[in-house]
Amino acid sequence: MSKSGFMRRAMLAALFGAVLTGGAPIGSAIAEPIEVRHFQGTTTLEGRPSRVFVYDLGILDMLDALDVPVRGVPGSNVPLSLSKYKADSYVKIGTLFEPDYETVNAEKPDLILIGPRTSEKYAALSALAPVVDLTADSNHFLDSVETNARTLGKIFGKEAEVEADIAALGKSINDLRSETKTMGNGLVILATGGKISAYGPKSRFGELHAEFGIAPADPNLAVAVHGQAISFEYILEVNPDWLFVIDRDAAVAGHAQTADKLLDNELVRRTRAWATGRVVYLDPVKMYLTSSSLRSQQGIVDELIAAIRQKSKS
Repeated sequence: MSKSGFMRRAMLAALFGAVLTGGAPIGSAIAEPIEVRHFQGTTTLEGRPSRVFVYDLGILDMLDALDVPVRGVPGSNVPLSLSKYKADSYVKIGTLFEPDYETVNAEKPDLILIGPRTSEKYAALSALAPVVDLTADSNHFLDSVETNARTLGKIFGKEAEVEADIAALGKSINDLRSETKTMGNGLVILATGGKISAYGPKSRFGELHAEFGIAPADPNLAVAVHGQAISFEYILEVNPDWLFVIDRDAAVAGHAQTADKLLDNELVRRTRAWATGRVVYLDPVKMYLTSSSLRSQQGIVDELIAAIRQKSKS
């Protein structure tokens, strides 16, 4: 057979093989299914997703840190740290609480990632596309964050990056715990709309106690979804050594910090925390909106280490 005849037959064979395999030449890599266990069960993906919709800001922050492309994002409450996702090039798919089902259906995502604010919409969204719920368990928050990060690493082939981030965070937490074991106790409060609430162990912000080693100023504080409503008299009665403050309005509405003015009153000024300058205003976005991200957890830990070291000298 002539060389030209051989080449012609080889090309025809390759073309025929491509037809049989749906356009992929014989011997090329075929996407393997990915089985993903998550908060609401198991979801099987046909392969690595490319049209990803995200309904949780912590997850969005984690994907951003891992440099994973995202197609659809919430149309509101996106913080400054993630402001690039406000651009028109990203499909707006509803809010953190209420999906835009028509847009989702029209855009045909191959993966939808949700968190606690959208968890109740799991079934409705699952009718349109594969859904993975990465809601974190507040009773084992840090473990959940790390598990969810590993899940994302598995889905997007970022396992090495995730493990490096987890190792770095673990080292920083050990450094933080070496500071907190001798610092005294602390009270975690959230300020919003001129009101304040307190959070103890096993609450939404309980990681400051359970994971970071800060002794609770009130060990008997009951767990509540939105914290326990408290008064300034309560803060004085508990009289914490440290006061950790989260300004919700600054996180959600983008207002300038107002919690410091709210707390600057005769009762709070009489506490040990205020008198010794040990009031710490935590990053409200990292604490309230994106805390389920490894990057945010690293930022929170770094911030606490710096604040405790600096204020312990006073």
